[in-house]
Amino acid sequence: MRPIRHINLIKLVLPMRKMIYLSSLALFLSVNMFAQKVTFEEYDLSNGLHVILHKDNSAPIISTSVMYHVGAKDEVDGRTGFAHFFEHLLFEGTKNIPKGEFFKIVSANGGTNNANTTQDRTFYYETFPSNNLELGLWLESERMLHPVINQVGVDTQNEVIKEEKRARIDNAPYGKISYRTGINQHVFKNHPYKNSVIGSMEDLDAAKLQEFLDFHKKFYAPNNAVLVVAGDFETEATKKMIENYFGDIPKGEKVERVTAKEASITESIKVTEYDSNIQIPVKLFIYRTPSNKDKDSYTLDMVSSILTSGKSARLYKKLVEEKKALQVLAFNDSQEDYGVYIMGALPMGATTLDDLGVEMDAEISKLQTELISEKEFQKLQNKFENNFVNSNSGVQNIANTLAANYTLKGNTNLINDEINIYRSITREDIKRVANEYLNKNSRVEMDYLKKEIE
Repeated sequence: MRPIRHINLIKLVLPMRKMIYLSSLALFLSVNMFAQKVTFEEYDLSNGLHVILHKDNSAPIISTSVMYHVGAKDEVDGRTGFAHFFEHLLFEGTKNIPKGEFFKIVSANGGTNNANTTQDRTFYYETFPSNNLELGLWLESERMLHPVINQVGVDTQNEVIKEEKRARIDNAPYGKISYRTGINQHVFKNHPYKNSVIGSMEDLDAAKLQEFLDFHKKFYAPNNAVLVVAGDFETEATKKMIENYFGDIPKGEKVERVTAKEASITESIKVTEYDSNIQIPVKLFIYRTPSNKDKDSYTLDMVSSILTSGKSARLYKKLVEEKKALQVLAFNDSQEDYGVYIMGALPMGATTLDDLGVEMDAEISKLQTELISEKEFQKLQNKFENNFVNSNSGVQNIANTLAANYTLKGNTNLINDEINIYRSITREDIKRVANEYLNKNSRVEMDYLKKEIE
């Protein structure tokens, strides 16, 4: 689950000489972008498991990871929360790993591990010293082939998830925003994105053991997964180990993907959500946006940067510097089928939520009617060039990106080519996209208020 990204507000005052240096550095990074190319090899096992190998012998580190193409959108009404539940449950134990020992084995061998779930996929990973590559492959093959799914494990993880929900959502300030439990249902009516990733505790309580077993059988098979090995390894030896540990895992039935479509929002939907944990309310504009494979989704990332990324960003200067808002936010949460663009601000002083709405609309209007300046556009391009370089640092980041690009976008090599999509975006594209998606009559307008405890 991806929480809302808050902006770090750090004041930088640089003499002109340093400004020139930073501009030169940005140009240097841009010119040398192709030196950052990520090499990889990919192939399929006979059971349908897709394998991606990224070899980097510069440090004795190895990452083993598996991404399953299953998330909250693959659940049915009345049984939400299953994908996130399995994120936890598949650490419970296997035929050959005693209950509660998974994390201990990793730690005892100098590694770290974790997992996360979104609307579209679930990702498990370990990072070890490279001499433990075989251990990492064994752990993930055990998780795929021999998980123990019984009533004891289901009951144990049910309580863990309830506590997680209390800590991160029910008792956390702005938790209903961060984890979308107060947002999704207003943006989606037909598509399963209407449900949050953590799901309903009532649904999990009501589910029978057989339903969990059926869900696992349907989605956690090799032909619905990608294995990524990234780091310090020898290719032929690694391929043999992968075949030994994963090759005989039975193939599952073909997964039928969600096909639900949403009608366009044609008039503003005004809603109010309440949170007893907050002191400061929030004004939010929420828009439905295209799939993460659509170029317009990339353009909306740039729109977000223009509005709220750094102290020179438009909404920051307009609202935070003028003491009208304590904080501003804008980002496109792109997903496999649709995205959600969230824009908002927390008021300061005598500023009302309606005042903030007027100010945010004014900045949107500028993007819709005026091309951004050449100077602002070049700064934007430099920022995305630098972000691209940084995103490909470290074998764990690379493994995640490789898996996600293959699973959700159908193009593994976007790890190298995605920057060209950003480079192809023009000032005219930014204006067009602002007009197409950020309209008053196609959004949810939310007042997020403090709920008084009775």
